[in-house]
Amino acid sequence: MTKIKICGLRRREDIEAVNQYQPDYIGFVFAKSKRQVSIGEAENLSHLLSPSVCPVGVFVNAPIEMICEIVRRGIIRVIQLHGQEDEGYVRELRKQLAEPMIIKALRMETGYEPELWKKSEIDYLLLDAGAGGTGKTFDHELLEKPGEITKPWFLAGGMCPENAAEAIRKFHPYAVDVSSGVETDGWKDADKVRKMIETVRNA
Repeated sequence: MTKIKICGLRRREDIEAVNQYQPDYIGFVFAKSKRQVSIGEAENLSHLLSPSVCPVGVFVNAPIEMICEIVRRGIIRVIQLHGQEDEGYVRELRKQLAEPMIIKALRMETGYEPELWKKSEIDYLLLDAGAGGTGKTFDHELLEKPGEITKPWFLAGGMCPENAAEAIRKFHPYAVDVSSGVETDGWKDADKVRKMIETVRNA
C-alpha cells in the first residue's frame, strides 16, 4: 500500500488532524519557508504527535550539527535533505547518525539523475517540482523511463486529493508527499487532510 506524508505542520491543530487521520509520516520544515518552524516549536509539536505517525525533518543545506541535535532530542525520526547535499554530506551525516532514515529530494525542474544515488547511503528519493511546497506539478513523463529509479521514492509536487489516485495507479510510488494540496488560505485544512489520506489508502 502506498504511504502518505503530510508536510509542513506548524500548529497544534495540524497535529490534532494527523493524530485523528493517521498518515504514515508528517514533516516539520526547518528550512527557510513560510512553513518553517523553530527547533523549539517542532519539539513542542512532536510531544503531541501520535507515536504511530513518523516525524520527518526537512532541511536545505543545513549544518550537520543542527540535524544531529534535532534527531538526538527525539524531535524527528527521518531526515529529508532538500538542498544541494552531495554524497560526501550524506556520508558525514551517517558517521554521526547511523539510525535515522534519510530521504534525498531531487528537483525535477532542473533535471534529475537518480542513477547517481544508486549506491548512496540514503534510503529514499523524493521527486519534487522544485524547492518544495510550491503546489506545482512537474512533468510526469520523466517518470516513464524504466529502470532508472532503484530506491523507494516519494512523489511530491502538486499532489492533492484530486490527482493522487491516478498518479499512484500509474507510477506506484512508495509514498505520496503533500503540503499545499491540503491547505486552505495557507494553513492545513483538516478536511483536506482527511480526503488526501483516504484517497491514498483507497488508490
